[in-house]
Amino acid sequence: MTHPAVGDAAPGFSLIDQHGRHVSLTDFRGKPLLLVFVPFAFSDTCTNELIDLRDAGVLSEDKDVAVAVVSCDSLYTMKAWGDVHAFNESLLSDFWPHGEAARAYDVFSDDKGLATRGTFLIDAEGIVRWLVRNPTGEARSIDDYREAIAALD
Repeated sequence: MTHPAVGDAAPGFSLIDQHGRHVSLTDFRGKPLLLVFVPFAFSDTCTNELIDLRDAGVLSEDKDVAVAVVSCDSLYTMKAWGDVHAFNESLLSDFWPHGEAARAYDVFSDDKGLATRGTFLIDAEGIVRWLVRNPTGEARSIDDYREAIAALD
């Protein structure tokens, strides 16, 4: 299996959101998608990142960008996490088959059974335009997201 790099087609996925709906990559076609993988809902760093995304509001003033946060937690955990933190964007469960989407994006840790911190900016046509993989415990920067979104054609 090859893993996506900038310029590659983003791997497809079909996951369940926090409301129990099936969501796939093709559902986001037509506008950019910021796909954010996190290890665990309710952990400190992941929760701080979720709150930063929520509080960032519009990440770009001139581009309509969808945001989806993915974890290997169950949909019930994702729903509770979203409700507690008033996060209204997509929270996607990669619970079963366990970590299938995270594996496709090369951000799954077999040793720990979780998604590592990976972020992929996918353009309206489904091409990866920017990505970052952060070490365990290292939060990502909203400003980096904004810069990457601003650089989209």
